[in-house]
Amino acid sequence: MFRHTDHLQFDAKPEKPDPVYAHKLQELIGGAFGEMTVTMQYLFQGWNCRVSGKYKDLIMDVATEEIGHVEMLATMVARLLEGAPATATSKAAMADPVVGAVLGGMDPQQAIVSGGGALPADSNGYPWNGRYIIASGNLLADFRANVAAEAQGRLQTARLYNMTDDPGVKDMLRFNLARDTLHQNLWLKAIEELHSDGLEPSTVCPNALQDEEYAEHASTIWHLSDGTAAAEGGWASGPQPDGQHEFTYVMDPMPLGNGTMPPAPDPKLYDTYDGGMGKAKGPALGTETGPIGKLKDKFTP
Repeated sequence: MFRHTDHLQFDAKPEKPDPVYAHKLQELIGGAFGEMTVTMQYLFQGWNCRVSGKYKDLIMDVATEEIGHVEMLATMVARLLEGAPATATSKAAMADPVVGAVLGGMDPQQAIVSGGGALPADSNGYPWNGRYIIASGNLLADFRANVAAEAQGRLQTARLYNMTDDPGVKDMLRFNLARDTLHQNLWLKAIEELHSDGLEPSTVCPNALQDEEYAEHASTIWHLSDGTAAAEGGWASGPQPDGQHEFTYVMDPMPLGNGTMPPAPDPKLYDTYDGGMGKAKGPALGTETGPIGKLKDKFTP
């Protein structure tokens, strides 16, 4: 159950309308690292969490707060759009090329589609996409993604903070910056607790299948660029953070695989081919791949 109150978590009161900045602020609503993304990411992580208690409670607390951040930003966008585009504004734009150029930076869909309000879209007007979210059911993997999401969101908020002189907008963004800082630290602390609670070794994929992986390739860092400064980093030698591997920096690695040529093409696909690799093997595209297809492959010359 969710309950809504008509009070914002923090004020969203610009000093004056600014439709161009409202267009920019859309990124913090519907961008890949915007508040809609972290809202849905944390909600689905919480709903899918199989560990009752503090971890699920933490995820749902932050997820519910993020709904409020979408509301704050949507309210701010609507207030920045107040009076634009109005008839008087449109006339001024036609009369003054400078005004017209400024108004040209606003998102017309904010007027045409949402009636002077915010959109579930980014600063280019691209609709928010559910594929932005990460909710794998693996808390370590998810919490690491959450740290990155909060870091990217805070970075974009900081950039937008420097793109406005409106004291009311800056006031709200100061609050958002602080909450992003807190949330990064929350997820980092939660990662620490996963380790200390003993959940990481048995339930998190990064530690699974280590007896199956090629362990010799879990240590070597391949030098594959012109620069050589990476060999000076702490990751070039010594123990790895997991305590189970050592770093080794290889300056002139040799490829381990064969050539890159694909197999001979199926004639029915009409690829350009000189016959150098013989006839195609296996079923043609679109043919049966089950038992019947396998029998046909076996007995068809």
